[in-house]
Amino acid sequence: MIYVHIPFCHSKCAYCDFYSTPDSRRMEDVCERILLEYSLRKDELGPAARTRTLYFGGGTPSILPPHLLTRLARGLYRPDETEEFTIEVNPEDVSPEAVAHWRGEGVNRVSMGIQSFVDSELQAVGRRHSGADALRAIRLLRQGGITNLSCDLIYGLPGQTRESWRYSLERLLGERPAHISAYCLSYEPGTLLTRRLEQGRIRATDDETIGDMYAYLCQSLRAEGYEHYEISNFALPGLRSKHNSSYWTGTPYLGLGPGAHSLDFRGVRRYNPPDIRRYTAAEGFPVATVDEEDDTDRLNDLLITALRTAEGLDLSRLTSDQAEKLMAKASPFMRGGMLDGDGGRVRITEEAWLTSDGILRELLF
Repeated sequence: MIYVHIPFCHSKCAYCDFYSTPDSRRMEDVCERILLEYSLRKDELGPAARTRTLYFGGGTPSILPPHLLTRLARGLYRPDETEEFTIEVNPEDVSPEAVAHWRGEGVNRVSMGIQSFVDSELQAVGRRHSGADALRAIRLLRQGGITNLSCDLIYGLPGQTRESWRYSLERLLGERPAHISAYCLSYEPGTLLTRRLEQGRIRATDDETIGDMYAYLCQSLRAEGYEHYEISNFALPGLRSKHNSSYWTGTPYLGLGPGAHSLDFRGVRRYNPPDIRRYTAAEGFPVATVDEEDDTDRLNDLLITALRTAEGLDLSRLTSDQAEKLMAKASPFMRGGMLDGDGGRVRITEEAWLTSDGILRELLF
């Protein structure tokens, strides 16, 4: 599997801490370097690796001009191997011409950031589209033949209420996308939204309201037939994200572009600097740095990724000593109903996923 980080956006959303920039002057250079990086690093996937999934993320890949998207797609997409080719898009970039071009280059899945259908909430976090724009984009994608559509929403936005969250969720369910990702807003260091919070210009949504929003999310999507298969992800049967699911099962992947991370077939993690100038410099390319991990780090990686999923952690992947220690740590959470286990697996319950960070901190080795 291959992940391509496109670090360009029209503008920076107030909550975003992913590496991106509105300065597109180096876009051509970055795309050429991505193809060069692939040619130099593709063996990290293993001698018989197949490009089963290809994912263009960012940033906002949908702002790529057609000739650059074509250049990248034709350098990385393998029609005889690639089962799922996803591109992240924003509603304002969706047009009949864009959809036709994406499909023509092999894209068969779109992940679209909507976040809310309430215009005041969108404006509060610097989104460029309206709720009407999002609905129009969903319909244009379907009319253009892209039916495997994933849509993102955020709960806990500034000014959002229980009622407005229900409105956004119900508007989206009315369109019945194949996949829904719903994230609780987090205030990340260095973001514009966090500065506003520290300055007292906005207030964080209280925990009780967040809990009610999450409960309504789970109940509503379950009633509509969606599977809650990962903390933030829901899918209609058979339509889980193949790419993202591979991350959670430890499948090797190659991350290309500034800021991208990788996991090679030997279990070694690498990361590229989140710096376009350094990434495109002639000296010392490729620039991927090994993320030095010991056995404990790798074990904790396994716990964190597996316990994000509905399937949970298969205890047979641990040594008997590790499994015994983990179950001793897990015991209080199992008594409290936050963890359950059967058939040699341990899972965080759906009700407790909202507080999973605190549970994981207690389980790590």
